[in-house]
Amino acid sequence: MDIMTHQKIDQELCGKPIELETDFSRVELVATQRMAADDTGLVHGGFIFGLADYAAMIAVNHPNVVLGGAEVKFLKPVKVGERVVAEADIERRKDSKITVQVSVLRDKEEVFSGVFTCFILEKHVLAE
Repeated sequence: MDIMTHQKIDQELCGKPIELETDFSRVELVATQRMAADDTGLVHGGFIFGLADYAAMIAVNHPNVVLGGAEVKFLKPVKVGERVVAEADIERRKDSKITVQVSVLRDKEEVFSGVFTCFILEKHVLAE
């Protein structure tokens, strides 16, 4: 299955797709030093959110998908050098509104969970 959205995203910062099926994606990210928030190697949560958001977008896999909102929980810290995997599974589709459940795992341990509300627009969000 081809990825139809977010095709120019920096996969070093947002993750690399490793599985894509209808209504499901799995994206991996290896945390780099560029993601560190401090000298301990703590990864800034924005990168974990970005990974989860990217997984949700490609689970929807439509060129005009946008994020409308998210309810998330940061459950455990991630450190530089660790590999995390986001799994995104579409829970519900209603017209143009799509609800996606995303879980980010380090090995089998959940470090982040969220429900992402996505919308498919009639045209690209920046189209005039």
